[in-house]
Amino acid sequence: MSTLPASAARVQDALDQAGITVTVQTFPSSTRTAADAAAAIGCSVGQIAKSLVFKTRRDGRAVLVIASGPNRVDEAGLSARLAEPLAGDSLGRADADFVREKTGFAIGGIPPVGHAAPLLTVIDADLGAHGDIWAAAGTPNAVFRLSFDQLRQITRGLVMPVA
Repeated sequence: MSTLPASAARVQDALDQAGITVTVQTFPSSTRTAADAAAAIGCSVGQIAKSLVFKTRRDGRAVLVIASGPNRVDEAGLSARLAEPLAGDSLGRADADFVREKTGFAIGGIPPVGHAAPLLTVIDADLGAHGDIWAAAGTPNAVFRLSFDQLRQITRGLVMPVA
């Protein structure tokens, strides 16, 4: 029987089903922000894979962007790089209700896997500079460690600059 909170257990199940041998870990302190997570884990902020959900302006599709901790997503630049998959649509920030509806998770714990429905996923190329990266695991104090290649495998994400 798992001692993980239900949301984190759902992430662990998704990782197991994907054939990725990693373990969700919980911390007594918050890992809600990239800085909080890096401090709790003892890694650099650049190793934190923060999951951000955007919404296409015209048709309201969800796009998951997994960015390196210190990077701010350039919405206009990313929209241009995603012109073909988005059929010319552009991206805007999603609100908390939209994020929960599309992912099944609350902001501050959005994992790269285990979502309510499949999402177009973009992975920040800057994450590839790190041997180990850490991603949220469904709650504001749960994370898991994986490699960049494992992240690409489990998300089937498009790798590109996002900042």
